[in-house]
Amino acid sequence: MDFSIQSGQPDQHTYGCLVVGVYEAAVLTPSAKIIDQLSEGYLSQLLQQGDMRGKLGQVLMLHRLPKLKSERVLLVGCGPEKPITMQQYQTLIGSMLAALNQAGAAEVKTFLTEIAVQNRDHDWKVRLSVETIHRNLYVFDQLKSEKETLSRPIRQFVFQMEKSDDTKLAKQALIAGSAIAKGMNLCRDVANLPANICNPAYLGEQALALVDLSDKVDVQLFNEQALQDLKMQSYLAVGQGSENESVMSVIEYKGAQNKQDKPIVLIGKGITFDSGGISLKPGAGMDEMKYDMGGAAGVLGTMRALIDLDLPINVIGILAGCENMPDGSSYRPGDVITTMSGQTVEVLNTDAEGRMVLCDVLTFVERYNPDVVIDTATLTGACIIALGHHACALMSNHEPLAQDLLRAGQDSGDRAWQLPLWEDYQEQIRSPFADMANIGGKAAGSITAAAFLSRFAKPYQWAHLDVAGTAWVSGAKKGATGRPVPILTQYLITRANACN
Repeated sequence: MDFSIQSGQPDQHTYGCLVVGVYEAAVLTPSAKIIDQLSEGYLSQLLQQGDMRGKLGQVLMLHRLPKLKSERVLLVGCGPEKPITMQQYQTLIGSMLAALNQAGAAEVKTFLTEIAVQNRDHDWKVRLSVETIHRNLYVFDQLKSEKETLSRPIRQFVFQMEKSDDTKLAKQALIAGSAIAKGMNLCRDVANLPANICNPAYLGEQALALVDLSDKVDVQLFNEQALQDLKMQSYLAVGQGSENESVMSVIEYKGAQNKQDKPIVLIGKGITFDSGGISLKPGAGMDEMKYDMGGAAGVLGTMRALIDLDLPINVIGILAGCENMPDGSSYRPGDVITTMSGQTVEVLNTDAEGRMVLCDVLTFVERYNPDVVIDTATLTGACIIALGHHACALMSNHEPLAQDLLRAGQDSGDRAWQLPLWEDYQEQIRSPFADMANIGGKAAGSITAAAFLSRFAKPYQWAHLDVAGTAWVSGAKKGATGRPVPILTQYLITRANACN
């Protein structure tokens, strides 16, 4: 699909479909009023008859309006005539897209950017629209023998801006939205693949593919022998029971003018299948444990978006690939393991494996003298109990970093909610046999998991995103969501803008 920006009022040029809004109580938006005048009051007559109420997300497709050259006009209900929320605006875009696909409109011009959204400008609406359109059009059919295709897909999509002064920023938003959408699609593609295809080595292959996209990217893969040489025993312990070798993929993007600038480090938990190990998970829903590499998929997608945006910053993305399986050689409850940092961990539950992998990676990244470190992981079911599927959990040892990420979540629509990381919680992971235990009981499970990780992140500013509730959805529409690509990419965009 080709996206573009134009400015001005509705005119008599021919388009496959014009999209305009209608408020409740049959109130036309400014562009709808102009189309109403061009069509000699057709829209007003229609609304008086009660065919369109303007309820949020309601749609009505009209064909061949009098005196209008465009083939169709799509009316989209915008609710009461007042600023709407980000989520409501996404509803508008989703309803619009569904109607357009059903109608088979190949060329579309939308005026929905004139709808007021709370505390948002025109360029933000363009970017969110592009991301929402890509997200709603996404289909994972790589493994199907027969693929469904739209008979007449949208080829050209034009965002109409009222003022020409708005077009420059809107075009930049178009680029950002497209880059984030591509990153989200890559994240979803990799996460949706089954574990018999997407194993740690496959994650490494996807990382290596990024090298072909930019000369600013280098990738290094660490196999089990390399991890052994680094004394990453905790990382290795998790993969002991798997036939698939653990692989840590390190993606270095050097976009800053000064290549020696401290990098931002993103770490993604990449458990390509999590059976729970010896602490075996229940069988129901275990197929969804292929999504336990959602953090790594998110980092991979973010690095792809970063490349497309060509941001002038240094970023390192790490995919901590591993598989947690039960076997005679698996690590066991009761084992005491020495981490790369020298700290020891008593394993009370082998299903708390993500933190066992991440703790060694958090130690590993000290070599890069990072500016900040952000890890993202489908770490705890407790996160879903606390926040559901609307927001990821955020914990940090540096409040300014936490606030930056919270703002990035608000700006991108990929929201986070901060949980405390008080010293009090450390008491729950004390062990009589080691420096710490790898679980802290049922109470505050997401926080104690972060408390565990915090012991390995003391040398730098660090934040942890638990995306267990947001990385995928279950049920009839089961699939990866593409999160946390938006929040991570927005954070990088904001950091890059601060450098300019």
